[in-house]
Amino acid sequence: MTDIPDDEQKILAEMPLHAITTVYGEQGLRARLAIETGRLDDAAGRQKISEALELAGRVHAADRRQREPYINHLLRVALRIICHYGVRDTDIICAALLHDAVEDHASDLAATGGRPGALGVLAARFGPQAAALVEAVTNPVYLPGEDADEQYRAHIAASLAASPGARVIKVSDFTDNGVGVIHTTGPKAVRLASKYAPLVPVLADLIARPDTPLAPRVKVRILGQLRTAQKRFAAIAPSQAAGPSALGPLSWAHRISPRQTCAWPSSNIPSRPNPAT
Repeated sequence: MTDIPDDEQKILAEMPLHAITTVYGEQGLRARLAIETGRLDDAAGRQKISEALELAGRVHAADRRQREPYINHLLRVALRIICHYGVRDTDIICAALLHDAVEDHASDLAATGGRPGALGVLAARFGPQAAALVEAVTNPVYLPGEDADEQYRAHIAASLAASPGARVIKVSDFTDNGVGVIHTTGPKAVRLASKYAPLVPVLADLIARPDTPLAPRVKVRILGQLRTAQKRFAAIAPSQAAGPSALGPLSWAHRISPRQTCAWPSSNIPSRPNPAT
C-alpha cells in the first residue's frame, strides 16, 4: 500500500500533519490514515473509511489545492479529527473525507439528480448518517445578487446549529483552510482572511456548546486554534478581521465544563494531542 519503510512509518505515526505533508506528501498522509484507522476495533467501519477514501480520491483526482493534490486537504481534515479530536465515529470520519464531494462533484457521483442525487448515492454506500453530515457541511447554492460570503456564513451558522457532529468536520476543515491561510500570500490571502474572519466567533460558540461531541480539553484546544486564526486574519486583513475582544481567552472557554461528556469513551481520546494543526 505504501513504499514508506517500516522504520519510517513508526516515525510517521508521531509526526505533525503539516510535517507529513511536507516530507511525504499524499503517500505519507494516506499511510498515516491507514495507521490510525488500523487501531479501530470496528472492521466494518475500517472498510467503510477505506471505501470513502477511494471514492474521494477518484472524484477529486484532477483537483489541486495550491501546490498539492486536493486529496491532501481531505486526508488532513479526517486525520485531525482522529488524531487531535479523538473521534472514533466512522460516519464522521467518512463524511470528513467526502465533505467536498457533493459540493464539487455532484455530477460525478450521480449522473442525474444533482446534489440530491449525489447525497442519495452517499447514503446508499455509506449510510444516511454519513450522508447527512456531508449535506450539513456542503455550501449552499448561492443566490445571485446577494453577498456570497454572508450567505456562506449564515448557512454554516444555521446548518451546524442543527448538526453537532458536522461541527467537528467543519472546524477541522476551517483549521486547514483558515488557520493555514498564513501559508498563502498575495491577494488570495487577503480574500480568504476577509471571508473567514467573521466566522471565528460563530465556530467558537458552536464548539463550546454542551452538545458538541468533543471532550472538554479538545474543545479548549480548538478554541486556542481559533484564537490563532483570528490573530492571523488580523495580520493579513486588519480591516476585515474581528476585533481583539471577539474571542477573548474566557469568552467561550469558561462555558466548557470539565464534566461535559463526549460521544466517545475517554480512553479513546489521546492523552497528549499532537501540538500541530
